[in-house]
Formats: sequence, structure tokens, C-alpha cells
Amino acid sequence: MSAQQTLANLGTALLDGSIEIVDLTAPLGPDTPVLYLPPDFAKNTPKFKMHEISAYDKNGPWWAWGWMELGEHTGTHFDAPSHWVSGKDLAENTTDTVPVKNFVAPVAVIDCSKEVAENPDFLLTADGVRAWEAEHGEIKPGTWVCLRSDWYPRNRSTETFLNADENGPHTPGPSVDCVQYLVEKKAIGFGSECVGTDAGAAATFDPPFPAHNLLLGVGSYGLASLTNLDKLPPTGAMLVVAPLKIVGGTGSPVRAFAIVPRN
Repeated sequence: MSAQQTLANLGTALLDGSIEIVDLTAPLGPDTPVLYLPPDFAKNTPKFKMHEISAYDKNGPWWAWGWMELGEHTGTHFDAPSHWVSGKDLAENTTDTVPVKNFVAPVAVIDCSKEVAENPDFLLTADGVRAWEAEHGEIKPGTWVCLRSDWYPRNRSTETFLNADENGPHTPGPSVDCVQYLVEKKAIGFGSECVGTDAGAAATFDPPFPAHNLLLGVGSYGLASLTNLDKLPPTGAMLVVAPLKIVGGTGSPVRAFAIVPRN
């Protein structure tokens, strides 16, 4: 089949409903949870704010518009390699230089929702990924790997989303050996329904924050605060995610969605 026919078939499938679009993006607004770091460790990103310029009034009689105040890594967002020190010297490491072909890729969804329901500190290990592969097939190079935790309904509240106590945040994520395995598999990136791609306890790992340190260090990417991964099949969907073309950007809020065959 020719590439032209493949695109024609995709258009037909979208029109007749045999393929659907699943939104994977959390609403972005003043109540969007943001990552909190101890003040003695690092500065924190501000909460999202929308400032009004005009609203069909004396400041602009026929139009409404505003300007936004937000961090690059707010809400459902993309991590570029330059976000982490391990990726700071790589080529094409910022949001304005990432090749556009990388914004569309297959996605493997690993369902860990039952384990996370029992243990919010659950870690997806390399053996866990291998077990998934034994059932669903090998993860091919250039594939997004996303951890389905069913955590996203918690993003209505900062407290439940970050799930922190005096010992720090308690959220699921990948283990060090899991991330090392994804690097070996040449995954295009790792996605999570939590506030960041790493587990809440990842500061204590060796190396710390492996999803950031190891994946961004080889030029792969991260996706955080995803939603609706429970609406995707384990394989067979395409993930579309395009960060804003911010000059020198280390990341960007995104509208992420998946192209999914309808059962």
C-alpha cells in the first residue's frame, strides 16, 4: 500500500468513526497542581495565572484576549532533553529544535492501576516491562512507554495529586532498572499520569530521578500529568504531542492526544 493510500485510509477512518481521538490532556488553569520542591533545595514554579488584556470593552471593543503566566513544566507537559543536566549538551535538545517527526509515535500503555491502588509508591521495574512484552509484544525503538496508574482523577486537588506527607510525595513511577531498560529499548520517551515522570521517592534513587537523568540524557523525552490512559489499548494507538516552539525551551505545556482504533 502506498503512503498516499495509507493517509487516505486514515482520513476515511477518522470520518467514519472507526478511529477515534482520545484526549490525554488535563485542564490548564489556576487550580492545576504544580510540582513542589523543598525551598532549601530549589525554587518552585508559580501556579498558572491568566491576565486579562481586554474583554469586549474599552481595552479592546471587539475582542477578548489575555496573557498567561506559567512555568514550562505546568499541567500536561513535555520534557525536552535540556530540562536535565544530563541532556544539556545534546543536539536538538530544546523545544524549538526537537525534530517534528518525533511528535507522532506509537505508544505502549502498561497498566499498573491495580498495583498503584494498593501501593501509591509502586515502581514499574524492568521485569514488569518484560512481563508486559511477553503478553503484548516487544517494545520497538521509537515507541512511547506510558505507565497507566489511573492517578489522573486526583489532579483536581494539589493535595491528592502530589500525595505528600512529612516523608515526601508518594506517587508511582519507574525504577532505575526500568528506565535503564527503556534506554536499551531506545524508547522515544516515558509518560506518566503523575505530576512528573519520576516516582515520588525518586530523589532517593541511585541515580536520583532516573526518568529525567537517564532518558533525557540520551535525547529521549518525558510526558507528565497525562490523563485517560485507561481509554487506550496496550498497543495499537498513536500518540501525538507537540510542545510549543519556545526558543531554548526546556519543556512546554501540550495538548496530547492519541489516535485509537475503535473496537
